[in-house]
Amino acid sequence: MVAVLRRTFAIIFSVEFIMGTLGNGFIALKNIIDWVQRRKISLVDQILTALAIARIALLWLLFLDWWIFVYYPAFYSTGKMLRIYFISWTVISHCNLWLITSLSIFYFLKISNFSNIIFLYLKFRVRNVILVTLIVSLFLLFLNVVVVKIYSDTCLEGVQQNVSHTSRLCNYAQICELLSFTNPIFSTVPFVMSLATFFLLIFSLWRHLKNVQHSTKGYRDISTTAHTRALQTVIISVLLYIIFFLSLFVKVWSSGSQERHLILLSVWALGNAVLSAHPFVLIWGNSKLRRASLSVMLWLRYRLKI
Repeated sequence: MVAVLRRTFAIIFSVEFIMGTLGNGFIALKNIIDWVQRRKISLVDQILTALAIARIALLWLLFLDWWIFVYYPAFYSTGKMLRIYFISWTVISHCNLWLITSLSIFYFLKISNFSNIIFLYLKFRVRNVILVTLIVSLFLLFLNVVVVKIYSDTCLEGVQQNVSHTSRLCNYAQICELLSFTNPIFSTVPFVMSLATFFLLIFSLWRHLKNVQHSTKGYRDISTTAHTRALQTVIISVLLYIIFFLSLFVKVWSSGSQERHLILLSVWALGNAVLSAHPFVLIWGNSKLRRASLSVMLWLRYRLKI
């Protein structure tokens, strides 16, 4: 039974990994090609490219983590490898969450319509807002890495004194508990920002539909479509945060129990599914990427017929 479950989840994770890598790779490759050809790149394309690269790194880390967790658990008994893994996880997940937040802020400022003077000030300085957001994220990342490194060094000192397998697993569980406490704390700020942009976009869409009831249908559809696609991106962002927090707590809860192993794998699969689906939502919400993806699909369809 255990072997069957492992094979099933191996297939699921492999499909999710391939789909996520293809989707994010397409976004990064398309934007980089346009950058090289035109010698310039827009702010949203910069964010999307950075997010796609960070997402590929996160997918690779999660995929390798799953294989090691299931087939090579002894890997976690090496203090140096544990330290590298937890710091890598902290950095990559932090970059992903803040880049998603930056994208949500960009769509909010570009699409929403408010007459508030503060909103208008920020709307015409989107690049500066994103720059400040990323600078703040780097400061929080530095603090997060310092905390994780200090605590992991303290926990892993016991490995040199007690080399038993049980002791090493305890160190792994202790650091997991640390991540379940510190990562949500450092992720609270971007989560609140993404949640705020989500509700403000809904409010902006509601105001727009209310104010243009007597306007032409074409104008209403264009603006509504822009709001809807922006909301799709922000909704996925909020879901990613929720699943991110859930996966941390479940990993800690099941770290020392084989009976809870199936629950951990299920949450892991859910998180990977959202990560793999997100780039396709971004492609659909971006007109340039959407046209490029349709061209690729038509080309593939033509080549396969031949």
